[in-house]
Amino acid sequence: MPETISTEIGSIPAEWQVRRFDAIFDVQQGKQVSKRNRIGDNPRRFLRTKNVFWGRIDLSVLDEMHFTETDEKRLALKSGDLLTCEGGDIGRTAIWRGELAHCYYQNHLHRARLKRESEADSRFVLYWLWYAFKVASVYFGRGNVTTIPNLSQSKLCELPLPVPPLSEQRKIAAVLGLVQRTIEEQERLLALTTELKKTLLHKLFTEGLRGEPQKQTEIGPIPESWEMVKIGSLGKVVTGTTPKTKVPEYYVPPEVDFISPADLGRTRQVYRSEKKISRRGLEVIRCLPKDAVMCVCIGSSIGKAGMTSKADSATNQQINSIICNDKHDPAFVYYLLRYFAEYWRGFATFGPVPILSKGSFENIKIVVPKTKEEEEIAQCLMAVDAKMEVHMHRKALLNELFSNLLQQLMTAQIRVCDLDLSKGDADETE
Repeated sequence: MPETISTEIGSIPAEWQVRRFDAIFDVQQGKQVSKRNRIGDNPRRFLRTKNVFWGRIDLSVLDEMHFTETDEKRLALKSGDLLTCEGGDIGRTAIWRGELAHCYYQNHLHRARLKRESEADSRFVLYWLWYAFKVASVYFGRGNVTTIPNLSQSKLCELPLPVPPLSEQRKIAAVLGLVQRTIEEQERLLALTTELKKTLLHKLFTEGLRGEPQKQTEIGPIPESWEMVKIGSLGKVVTGTTPKTKVPEYYVPPEVDFISPADLGRTRQVYRSEKKISRRGLEVIRCLPKDAVMCVCIGSSIGKAGMTSKADSATNQQINSIICNDKHDPAFVYYLLRYFAEYWRGFATFGPVPILSKGSFENIKIVVPKTKEEEEIAQCLMAVDAKMEVHMHRKALLNELFSNLLQQLMTAQIRVCDLDLSKGDADETE
């Protein structure tokens, strides 16, 4: 069993050290954002806390402010600098990689620059802060305790850091960086597939499968051969109900999905609900079969839709469900109502609680093809959805792996001292 020592940040291997943050890093606070500082003939882009996420900097929207020559020298960013948030999600940190020239940072961000690159690895420190602030609350109570908690420059400088041998720091960073890059790749593929689905939905519901000419209707442009019908004609519309909460037997044991608006919207089918009811509870309310199309019709999320995935389930009263008849494909109806959600949610009575009653919902006119295109359209879209769900599942598994590795590496439950990383693998994390 490797020897360990007890420290203020927990038990660590004997060959690790604990150092103050400012013994390892030079810390600089950014420039205050004010009306006076906005005035000047030298506008420069700068980073706010909203641009800094754990391990990532978002440069899509940047603000501008005047910076003097002195400011620019003092606040110049160098590739490898850490940027740490003072407020909000305290301690949230990312690495600046020199993405832009002449980009600076506001006073709610702290720039931390290594004093000696031979002593520490910025990537390791990033992951340590991620673990310490977000996962384990190692630094709980070390910020400034005010109405709005914050991490001042002085408080950041005082933080104790674990300092393993540099080679071990680099290997830890390489392992976590590899998982993080794999997560980012799944996010990229998911974004591309989402954009493909958006484009496909628009094309299929405005031109059909055969690229038909369009006609203008109250719902917008639709394929020329399609027709307008009432939602009630697609099948039986059922409004959900809630078993009496004062009857424990309706909820114990929790056996059946009891679906609420919060369960809808992530995937086409609802595979599991947050709340459950018992079989006895299901007997006293309206049961839904597999492939019922659920639409939120009460509350702020009117327009959300989903499909049941199990033989027996139920919803609360905020949801109207369509049990489709033999003339209509349930998956097609789901995609149709998702695509035209803004249209049909416009029929709701908006007030303190927006409501679209069952009667009003059934009488809304929607568009369907006259020919047998419904199943073909649904198959096209389900193929894209299946691809999206694969990426979502992989991302979830990778996030779980990252969290587990982060905790185990930072607490030395897993050691990487003998791990053989090729130079190429190490370089990729730079």
